Amino acid sequence: MFRQRFIPILILLAVFLSAVLVFPGPVNFGLGVVEQKIGRQLFSVPERPFQLGLDLQGGVHLVYQADLTSIVGSERSEAMSGLRDVIERRVNLFGVTEPLVQTEGTGEVKRLIVELAGITSPEEAIRIIGETPYLEFRKPKDNYEELLDLNRQAVEAGQVPQNEIFEPTQLSGRFLSKAQLGFDNLSQEPLIELEFNDEGAVLFRELTEQNIGRPIAIFLDGFLLQAPTVREAILGGRAQITGGFTAEEGRQLARELNAGALPVPIELVSQQAIGPTLGRASLDLSVRAGIIGTILVIAFMLLFYRLPGLLASLSLAVYIVVLLALFKLIPVTLTLAGIGGVILSVGMAVDANILIFSRMREEMREGRELHLALSEGFRRAWPSIRDGNLTTLLVALILFWFGTSFVQGFALTLSLGIVLSMVSSMVLTRMLMEGVGVLTRRAEWMWK
Repeated sequence: MFRQRFIPILILLAVFLSAVLVFPGPVNFGLGVVEQKIGRQLFSVPERPFQLGLDLQGGVHLVYQADLTSIVGSERSEAMSGLRDVIERRVNLFGVTEPLVQTEGTGEVKRLIVELAGITSPEEAIRIIGETPYLEFRKPKDNYEELLDLNRQAVEAGQVPQNEIFEPTQLSGRFLSKAQLGFDNLSQEPLIELEFNDEGAVLFRELTEQNIGRPIAIFLDGFLLQAPTVREAILGGRAQITGGFTAEEGRQLARELNAGALPVPIELVSQQAIGPTLGRASLDLSVRAGIIGTILVIAFMLLFYRLPGLLASLSLAVYIVVLLALFKLIPVTLTLAGIGGVILSVGMAVDANILIFSRMREEMREGRELHLALSEGFRRAWPSIRDGNLTTLLVALILFWFGTSFVQGFALTLSLGIVLSMVSSMVLTRMLMEGVGVLTRRAEWMWK
């Protein structure tokens, strides 16, 4: 009894919260009216917009070719990963909500794909992305100790800009031969092993001799990575960075250092700019197509299945609201292909209801009572619904794993829609039909 009451309440709460998230405007309007009447300020629901992709919002699509002919085959994947990390950090300077930076290709030549939605200055993006990642070593300023004595807490809290603490030196990433993850012989703690070339070894020795007991800061693209304290003058062009990081963090740091030390030559081979007007037109057409398609589906269900069709349409409306709320919460970057996945998942949700209704009608034609026909219809339809949705979900996962960005958008929205549609058809639709079935037990003609 408790379970039968708890599940409907939980579903109603989830639907209400989803509707508030998707349509915050009417809720805030109602709260504003209440505020005027009681004379007190209430809370407001934050309006969280949908995250639109490049084809809907407009922006720039760039394709770079990376030349890896001078890099050993076993290190090419690591070099491309480091290059991708640096480029991601660079495009974040534009404030892009969800920049897409990915690599593809095999062999000596691989491609780097960069998609920046909402960018109004593609020339500036190309300029910054094309710059060589810059690794540098900085030393403390002459008044470093005085600055620490006066503002130690502020420095430790990161409230004092690093440029006010450290100053540039001649030692930069072009003198670094290699950085790799290692482990301490005694404690087995992760550390970073640095190796400089001959000229870099001389510069590093002089730098450490002059700053014993003081930190040497390592910056990549102007961002502080580490600031280890020099214990003694370091000869031979080798050094270690320790800092209590994990093995994965150390591996990531080594990759970033290698990206700065060994820039991978990249060349812009393709540029495509998408205007916001074209993107808005595509979005309007997609939304219109989705609305028309949904209305036609609801009309079909009402015409052919009467009361079950009405309940299925109500379940479908709830399904769409909850799915849109998930898109905002995750968040999911919506593209034209992604919207296509949503529309397809709506059709599959209706298909599950049609299977259930068909099985239920067969049971009622054989003379079974309504409540028995409902139970048997869901039971007999479940294997077909399960197998059909699982096979489609498997294909969607394969597309997401191996596809490009637009294919991944389609696969992601389709996968979410499939999972939610099974819950909607087997839980929500059944709950509605069983509840209404109790009230219309004497009017079985409405179900046939």
